[in-house]
Amino acid sequence: MIPIDAFWLVIFALLQVGRVWVIASLGRRWTTRVIVLRGAPRVTRGPYRWFRHPNYLIVALEIAVVPLALGLPVFALVFSIANAALLAYRIRIENEALAWAAQRPDAPLASATLANR
Repeated sequence: MIPIDAFWLVIFALLQVGRVWVIASLGRRWTTRVIVLRGAPRVTRGPYRWFRHPNYLIVALEIAVVPLALGLPVFALVFSIANAALLAYRIRIENEALAWAAQRPDAPLASATLANR
């Protein structure tokens, strides 16, 4: 049986509290897809007051913390690097979608195809 480091297990539990806070802050807007509402105000409550993408911060920390809790620091490093590459792409797409959504409601819909990438 693999020993579990209690410190990292507590950190993981705290990250889950952070995830609940993120989801509660987004409310009905929570989704795993990149979906934006044109003209809708950006969410600025909860952790969104300080971070543009707080859920991705939590995911990045989880990907490091779980292997560390199991005593696997090399896995934590390798998967954190791989996750950073994926998140860089995802965050770029989200930022483009958010910029499109912030446009005037009467602006042309030419940029609405971000989901078709």
